[in-house]
Amino acid sequence: MASTLLSAPCFLSSQNREVSGLARNFRSSFSGKLMHSQCILRRNFSGSHGSYPVVASVVGRKVKSRETVVPDPDYRIPVVLLGLAGGLAYSNNLLPAAPVGLLGLLLLFQTTRVRFVFDEEALEVKVGEELQDSGENVFVGGKNRWKYSTFVNWELWWPNFPILVYFKETQTKPEGQVHFFPVIFNGKQLYDVMVERAGPSKNSGPK
Repeated sequence: MASTLLSAPCFLSSQNREVSGLARNFRSSFSGKLMHSQCILRRNFSGSHGSYPVVASVVGRKVKSRETVVPDPDYRIPVVLLGLAGGLAYSNNLLPAAPVGLLGLLLLFQTTRVRFVFDEEALEVKVGEELQDSGENVFVGGKNRWKYSTFVNWELWWPNFPILVYFKETQTKPEGQVHFFPVIFNGKQLYDVMVERAGPSKNSGPK
């Protein structure tokens, strides 16, 4: 009896060691399989997509952003004005020829340097081939940049030979600020991008 009692702890200890050994083997086996599976998943994921940040950036690129549009310069208006001034001067109408000619020269100069830049969220007036900042608006103040979301209305006169573009925005002042610009840009390009970014014009459009 005594020997049986004395041998019981040894038996239990032996059983405990066997159970502990089996548990360790199970944990080791399970952990090994889990790590192996994770390695396989990482290899498959990396092989097909590179890495998780790359996938995130690819998903991010699915949201297509608007490209920046800069309508081409159009010299028709200054050329017409200079031609009209020349005709008036030829017929000895020097008094009206002078202001018409000066306006033609001014618009010719502005056509070479002023650009309308339509970026993702706003229309901005810039100058030069490098599209430099045009500074503050000399008439109403503030930067020559207006968000499309603030446009109340806009018009293009006249469709077949556009001369003026008008728009009203609430960014400069809450009650609305009106702007007029001579169309010294490609009228079709200007109209298309205005429709896309600011919505359709109420009354005008190219035919």
